[in-house]
Formats: sequence, C-alpha cells, structure tokens
Amino acid sequence: MGLAQSEEAKEQVETVFRMLDMERTGSMSAKDLAAVAPADLKSVIDEVAKDEKVNLNELKEAMMKKDDVTKEHLMIVSAKLRIQGCKPLLKPEEVKLARTLADHGQAHLFKSWDENNAKEGKPKTLMVSLLNYHGKYPGGLTEYIKKAKVLLESSRSGKNPFEGYKPEVPHGQQLNYTDKNFDEFEIKGINELKSAGFVLVAGGLGERLGYGGIKVALPLEITTMTCYLKFYIDNILAFQALANKDVTDTKHKVKLPFAIMTSGDTHEPTVKLLEDNGYFGMPKDQITLMQQDKVPALSNNDAAFAVKKGDPFALQTKPHGHGDVHLLMHSHGLAKKWAKSGVKWISFFQDTNGLVFNALPACMGVSVALDLEVNSLSVPRKPGEAVGAICKLVPEKTSKNELTINVEYNQLDALLKTTPVKGDAADTKTGLSPYPGNINVLVFKAEPYAKNLDKSNGIVPEFVNPKYSDKEKKIFKKPTRLECMMQDYPRLCEAKAKIGFTSMERWACFSAVKNNTTDAKAKASKTGFGESGCTGEGDLYRANRKKLAAIGVSVDGDGKKENILGIPCWQGARVCLSPSFASTMQQLKSRFPTPDKVKISATSTLVLDGDVTIKNLELDGALIVVAQPGAQVVVDETKVGWVGPKDGHM
Repeated sequence: MGLAQSEEAKEQVETVFRMLDMERTGSMSAKDLAAVAPADLKSVIDEVAKDEKVNLNELKEAMMKKDDVTKEHLMIVSAKLRIQGCKPLLKPEEVKLARTLADHGQAHLFKSWDENNAKEGKPKTLMVSLLNYHGKYPGGLTEYIKKAKVLLESSRSGKNPFEGYKPEVPHGQQLNYTDKNFDEFEIKGINELKSAGFVLVAGGLGERLGYGGIKVALPLEITTMTCYLKFYIDNILAFQALANKDVTDTKHKVKLPFAIMTSGDTHEPTVKLLEDNGYFGMPKDQITLMQQDKVPALSNNDAAFAVKKGDPFALQTKPHGHGDVHLLMHSHGLAKKWAKSGVKWISFFQDTNGLVFNALPACMGVSVALDLEVNSLSVPRKPGEAVGAICKLVPEKTSKNELTINVEYNQLDALLKTTPVKGDAADTKTGLSPYPGNINVLVFKAEPYAKNLDKSNGIVPEFVNPKYSDKEKKIFKKPTRLECMMQDYPRLCEAKAKIGFTSMERWACFSAVKNNTTDAKAKASKTGFGESGCTGEGDLYRANRKKLAAIGVSVDGDGKKENILGIPCWQGARVCLSPSFASTMQQLKSRFPTPDKVKISATSTLVLDGDVTIKNLELDGALIVVAQPGAQVVVDETKVGWVGPKDGHM
C-alpha cells in the first residue's frame, strides 16, 4: 500500500521530513540523502535532484505519488537518521553495520536512539552486541536474516523438508555385545585408536535434574563419586595407553586430542573443574575448550530481531543448537589441524551418557570395515517411540541426492506412511522398527569432514521451529531463532559419501541422565526409561555386570528392578570398572584369565582400578582394589566378605 493511502504513513512522512530538514533550509545534498535512504528509493531521489541538491518538499510530493513507496521505507530513513545522530558514539564498523541492518528489516532496533539515550551510551551497548554476533556468524547477520526469512516462510506455509523423498532402511551393522562379530569389530577399532580424536558436546547445566551446576561435574555413580568429565578423560587416556602399548620411542607415542564444546553458562565452571583437578591427568595442551555463542532471537516472520522487555538496547538471544560444534571445530581450526596431524576418526558424544565408550572402538571398527564417512551409533527402536530414527532417504526425482540422516520422531510417522507398511511399523521377526534410534553419537572420517566444513564455513543446514498463536501463523507465542543439530552434518557430504549406522543394545551404549525425579517418573511410565541420576547409576552397574557375565564371570541376582521414588532402577552388585582397568572387552577378558573361578553376589560392591588381574574370587561384600601407576595387583584364592574400610578408602 502506498503512502497516500495510509493516514499513519502520512504522519510518519511529516516526522521523517522534519528530521531530514534539521537545518531548516528545505533542501539537502543528494549525497547525504542517499546515505540514509533505502536502495530502492535512490531512483526517486535522482528524479528530484538538481545540481546535487534535493528540494525536500518536491521529494515528499514525489514519494506520496509512488505506490511502491511504503512506511517501511520511511522507517529505514528514520532509523538511518538516528544512526547518523549517534555517529560520534560509534566506531565506523558499528555505523556501517547499523545502516546495513536498517536496510535488512531491523529499523525497529533504532527507534529509541534519541539524544537522552545517546548521552547514556545505550546505542553503543547495542552495537557492541550486534557486532559481536555479526562477526561470529558465517556471512554475518545479513546472512542470518536472509536464511531466517526463507525458513520462516517455509514454516508458515507448512513446507515438508522431506517432500520428494522415500524412506528406506539405511546401510549399517547390527552388533550384539556378547557375539563374536562384536569382538571382530572392536579389534578393528582398537587398531584405529592411534588415529582417533574426541569431541564432547557439553553446553548444558543440570537445571532439568534439579541441579544448578554443570552436568559433566555430576557423578556417574556414588560408589567412587567419579564425575562424568573425569570418566571421559580417563577413557581417552586409556585408549591412548592402548594405542601406545607397543611404541617404545617416546617421540612416536600419540596423544589423542580432546575438544569440549561449552556454552556461556558452562564455560567458566568447566575450566574451573579441570583446573581444580589437574585436568584429571590429561596434559592441558591436549584439551581444547570451544565456547558456543548464541544467535539473535526473531520476533516475527520478517525475521525482526527481538529485544528484551523494557530494554530496547538489549538484544534477546537464544542457543543456536548443538550443531554449532561443527562451526566451532571449523572456526578453531581443529578439524583441519587434526586431519593434518594424523587423526582419521573423530567421535562426537554428549555430556551425560556414561556407557558410550563401551561402543566407540567397535563403532570405529564398523567405520573401517564399511568405509563409512559418517557412522551414527544407534540403539534398537520400538515403533512409535519418541526418538529420532536413522533413515535412508531416496529421492523420487534424480535432481536430488540420496540422504542417510536422522529424522526426528515428530516427522517420522508421516514420512513412513509412504512405505508399503504405511507407517512406523515393527519388523515381523524382531518386533522392533527397522529404522534404528538416534542417540547423537557420531564417528566421522576426519579428512572429508574438514573439507566439508571448509565449504560450508562450519554451518550445517538450519531450521526454525516457531510456536504460533494464530491460525494464519503470523504471530509467535514467543521469539524463535535459527537452530542446527550436529546429526544433520550428513547434509554437507558429497553424493559419493558412504553414510551408515552401527546399532548396539541400549544397555551397552546408552543411558542419558537429564530428568529430575518427578519428570523421570512420568517418562518411565511412558517409555520405560526414566533417564535420571538413579537410572544412570543403575544402568552403569548393570552394564558392568553384563560385561562380566559375557566373559564367563558368575554374577548373581541381575535383572531385577526396584522403584526408587517411583522410578524403576536396575538392582544388583555395584560393579565399577575404571577405564585404566579395562577400556575394551578384549582388555576385560585379559583381566579375568579364569572367569569361571570368579563369583559375585547380588549385594556386593566391586571397584577395580588400574593394572589388576582377578584369577580367583568369591565376593559377597565389598572389594576395592586400586593399583597405582606402575604397580600390578593379582587377586588369587580370595573369598571376601568385606575388604577395605566402609568409608571407601584404601
């Protein structure tokens, strides 16, 4: 609608032209006017300009006659005039960015740039924040706005991101922890450990758990009170020891690099946890901390940046999603550096899954055997289960490439209705979905990973998920933002890339800790998995019991659950096996040369740490064996009721 048809716009015209005629001369230089005018108004200015001067009344009349001149144009002019008035406060790059943002739908940010606020330096505060986000997002905030408008329109119109694709069961390998083929793949993976790098995505606080600290500081179990971060570092160091086992020359010993993605909330506490504990035995230069930033929140379908309520100079920001781990691996130069230094495989895992390292060597072995560029560790999935699934998406038209990727559960059933079984149905033989469940544990080939990040500047494809308050999808309930997920990385891969999965029993590789007791009780009643502190601890003990049973150790009373605060938790012997004792099944077997001579009762506690060999043991009590570095301990001909003081110290 043109200006002449809007009374509100007419008033705005008068306000803007009063601002333009600051010197009360009725004219303005064409050059100065062009600096504050939107690009598509330049032709109107050129029509009116004479001798490089513009008569403002003539310009106003010309604009009122144009149907394609809108009040949005006036907002931009008004914004740029306010920016001009605050120019003495700002650096040249801040002025430039402010003008650019005004041209890209953000003129509302400058409405409060008046003389009083300028005196208090408030415009400077806003521009420092905007310039920070502009510098950290590939392509700058203009690229962020451009992408947001496209994605918001797709969301509003209900566009299906998987339109034109048909799902098929992806290429992968099913592993059972107690089968021979697991051993084969684990041995292949052990041989690759010398070329491994590890990335922990640890941006979260424990608020959902009712805990105010960082999640990686939580204990896996209360027998030894080992926290997650220590446990992860211990595992990497144990893998490193295996990789260097037969290397005699110190110069040729490898250090397995470890990167941790933090957030603004978790960065300093993570640094403190590491420093207070001597980096848990890992050299400081072996660890890289990468702090994730946030992105501007969006208040409407025009991708207008949201400001905080009551403060127009404070930008609302939100997390960009855990897909930022790829942006950080690129911006810190780690992907390229690791690949050049000899790293072949990069494993990504999340902050509170204490079982993940049981599976990583075998998962690497599958990557080697199947030559996978991307390998998603997954678990068997029940139809209808609220968890994403790994699917192979085959295009109906040849213009698109095949895509093996995680499909979120809220999009999955609609996609699977295009298959012959017409939905998320169980396999007749297994009773499970043929599409394995995603647990966000990934193993990538390092070299193509670095190259793909170079091409995308570290950005994986983004999405928006606004919640609307109207049927027309024009009004948001609250501001949204662009998001990205680390498991969407395969979208960056070339068509020739081999992408697949490794599926393993849930008990062996996945037990998340993320819910408080109330939420865990409700979730357990729906899914059978409470995913809380007590279930995580119980699952860890159970996994260790099952590993011992798999190699022939007699473990009594396994397989029973007991409700703790209404949450079903596995009960049985509390078995803690440190990574320095056994970080793989092959190593575990060597620690029990005669497993048939080892018996553990259901009420026992067993802690094994370091170079310990168990030849003969009947345990009905507590046994804590810690071998200091360089020491070897052999347990033989031992019947134990209680060993070690009850406070748990040797």
